[in-house]
Amino acid sequence: MRRGLSLALILLLPAAFLLSMSAGKAWLSPLMWMGEGTEALVMRELRLPRAVIGLLVGAVLGASGAVLQGYLRNPLAEPGVLGVSATAALGAVLAIFLGAAGSTFPVAFSGMGFAALAVGLLALLSGGSPLQLILAGIVLASLSAALTSLLISLAPTPFALGEIVTWLMGALTDRSLQDLWLLAPPALLSLALLLASGRLLDALSLGEDVAQSLGVDPRRTRLLVVAGAGLGVGAAVAITGVISFVGLIVPHLLRPFLGEMPSRLVLPSAVGGAIMVLVADSLVRLVPGAAELKLGIAMALVGAPFFLFLLWRERRRMA
Repeated sequence: MRRGLSLALILLLPAAFLLSMSAGKAWLSPLMWMGEGTEALVMRELRLPRAVIGLLVGAVLGASGAVLQGYLRNPLAEPGVLGVSATAALGAVLAIFLGAAGSTFPVAFSGMGFAALAVGLLALLSGGSPLQLILAGIVLASLSAALTSLLISLAPTPFALGEIVTWLMGALTDRSLQDLWLLAPPALLSLALLLASGRLLDALSLGEDVAQSLGVDPRRTRLLVVAGAGLGVGAAVAITGVISFVGLIVPHLLRPFLGEMPSRLVLPSAVGGAIMVLVADSLVRLVPGAAELKLGIAMALVGAPFFLFLLWRERRRMA
């Protein structure tokens, strides 16, 4: 069964990528990017970066969800639980508030800087237990959400307010090669850290005493998880805005086929997350109307009922 699923993921990923390159109000052939003219320019400058960014963002969110669920031993955990998403959003909103709307580098660097700050604070506040990590994440998320709301209420101009609200909805629209070059290094480093944590989480799932007897350092594992998830999720939010529930949905869809061991879930969840974001981003472009439906809104509309279903299922299982 695992081989069949692996083959399906390997086939679906390039298909989803080609769909993302082609889909839109005007369908284009992916081969056009090698040609000349307006359509080739659109493919190279807009659709190709958008597809690669969607692939990286989905991979980071999917892998982060699998690792956090394994580390926290909570199937309802997802990247937003660390508060890094909210803190990165605060950094980007602050840059827009100060007049950087429409500028790629200030918004992205501010979001990434705040994400790095959040990772540092988590490392200081979380102590040595998953419960403390969750509590620290809740504190960061609540404070960041409050400060973001304050900046929205104090927006200096209607234009700045509109830019902030639009950015918070989350989307891959109009992302460029500059955005891709900013996202790629932290996203790839994040994926490397998350993949490295898989085997350590397998040992940690047996209990900290057993893990230590096997030579696994729980503190090092926690730092790998926090740094990997924080770096990738923070970079993704800084570039695309908030896209929720990918890290919750994908590991749950794969777990019945792959089992509970985190090391078996991390890489497939990364591939599955990339497929989900690419397909979802392609579908939102096809919604009738002049404007695109925001990807963050579409994922929330799907993810919220899925989360309620998981809560209902867990309650039935506990009963």
